[in-house]
Order: sequence, then structure tokens, then C-alpha cells
Amino acid sequence: MEAGIINFLSRGEKVLCGCNGKFGERWAEVATAYGLEVDTVTAEWGQPLDPEQFRAKLEADTNKEIKAVIITHSETSTGVINDLETINRHVKAHGALMIVDAVTSLGAVHLPIDEWGIDVVASGSQKGYMIPPGLGFVSVSEKAWEAYKNANLPRYYLDLGLYRKSAKKNTNPFTPPVNLFFALQVTLQMMKKEGLENIFARHQRLTKISREAVKALGLSLFAADECASPAITAVAPPEGLNAEDVRAVVKKKFDIILAGGQDHLKGKIFRIGHLGFVSDRDILTAIAALEAALRELGYEGFTPGAGVAAAARVLAES
Repeated sequence: MEAGIINFLSRGEKVLCGCNGKFGERWAEVATAYGLEVDTVTAEWGQPLDPEQFRAKLEADTNKEIKAVIITHSETSTGVINDLETINRHVKAHGALMIVDAVTSLGAVHLPIDEWGIDVVASGSQKGYMIPPGLGFVSVSEKAWEAYKNANLPRYYLDLGLYRKSAKKNTNPFTPPVNLFFALQVTLQMMKKEGLENIFARHQRLTKISREAVKALGLSLFAADECASPAITAVAPPEGLNAEDVRAVVKKKFDIILAGGQDHLKGKIFRIGHLGFVSDRDILTAIAALEAALRELGYEGFTPGAGVAAAARVLAES
């Protein structure tokens, strides 16, 4: 993410950041830290960014002061996926760079970077690519490389030009995590064997399984179906229960970790992950554990087995 900013922009330039969760807000924080002028398009946490707000701000920018638009594709702090295709179309009409955090969408959802003409896309090894953190992936368009030539923000280790030069010699400018390259080779072979379309379908299936199970348990989904992230499902616990208590019981009793809420959502939501190396069995097990935890905490707003039954129905219909 930081490399996506410092390699293509200069101090004092204006950027437009989409903020509808923890990671969108982080983009704005990074841009501010480097002395960029930051404007924002915001939405409540749990809601998607509105492409029309981007269109309006970009069309009003007749002097082309906005040099880049920066958004998070899959906002996992809230379980929302943003309409990148439409937002990118407005950005292309304006002429600004399109910079995207695809950390939890690349490898999980169809993202045709070249076809859509997205300038900078950043991702990481620890999400859809299923290996430990430590490798960052950045794709850069020719338009972005032209911007690189005049960008003046300080950079050293994250100078992508150094990596580009080294790649031509089949080497690296600095010591790389070689162990992760070997791990990545294995997971890429796994992904090739499964096939991208099957991978995308699996993520959609796991998303639907999770959401239908949650509904059957009488719990509230934090994001609407039409903007549900394929990476994670955010759930609000029943009234009177703290999400951290639900997480604690699931972990203690079943050795399953559900992610918690961040910032002001801590204790108010928990998140079921279904990104990367996650199977149908994993989600069915997690739903069963969630049911048991809710019962132990005194919640009786569902018929025992309802969540697992709903999940099984989705699986049978897939």
C-alpha cells in the first residue's frame, strides 16, 4: 500500500481516498503522512462506497488537481466489497491514477487488472495466496510508470523502480524471503490445478453458506448481500451478547478463531473468514461451533442445528 503511494505521487499533490472501513481510512492516513492533500469519499462502516460520489468529485475537478483515486476493493473490517469496476470507469474518464488495495480480493474474486486498465494494484501473500505474510505484490501500468519518473516522495526499500530493474536480471535489490517464494510456488500450482473460475465460485459459495447460516441463527449481517465481500462475513451478535465473548468461547471450546471488530466495532461484531485455503468442511465446522457457543452464552433465538442445516442446503444446491 505504501509503495503504491510513494512511487507515483509527489508531496502536495491531491488524492481522493475512499473510506468506508478501517483499511480505506488507513489509505488516507498513509497519504497524509507523506504530505499529500487528501480528499475523501466516505460511507458508513458496513456500507459500500457510492460510485456516483466519485463521479461528482472527479467531474468537478476541471483543473485536474486530483492525481490519484485510492480505494480498498474488499473492505474486510466490515465485510464489504466496493464497486471497483464502476469507480474505475469514472477515474479513467478523469485521467487520474487508479490505485487499489486488493489485499483480500486478488485471488478470490474476478479482477481483470489489464482489461479494466487499473494503474496500481497492491496485494499480499497472506490472504488469497494462502501463505504467511511477508511478500507484497504490486502491479503497475505503463501510465503509472510514467508518473514514477516525476514522483518525488522519499523512497528507498520500497522503490519499485529498483525491483523492476532487478527483475530484468532475475534477481532482487534486497534480500528476499526465499522461503515464501517456495511456498508461493506451491500455492500457485494449487490454484492453477483448481482453476481461477472454480476458485471464484468456491469463495462465492462459502460466502453464501456463511450468510445463510447466520440468518438461520437469527443474527444480523453487518453488510447487505449485494455488497458482501467474498473474503469475510461480518456478524453482529444478538442483543445482550458481546462479540468478544462469542469469539472467546469458540476459541476455547473448539480451537477456532473468529476475527473481531476493529476500532469502534470491537465487541460489536465478529467476522467469519472464508478466504484462501478454506473448504466447505471448514465453514460447516465453524458454523456448528458458533451455534454451540451461542447456546452456552444463553442465546436461544434459533432451533438447534438451524445454522448447519441452512449451510448444508446451500452446499447441496451448489
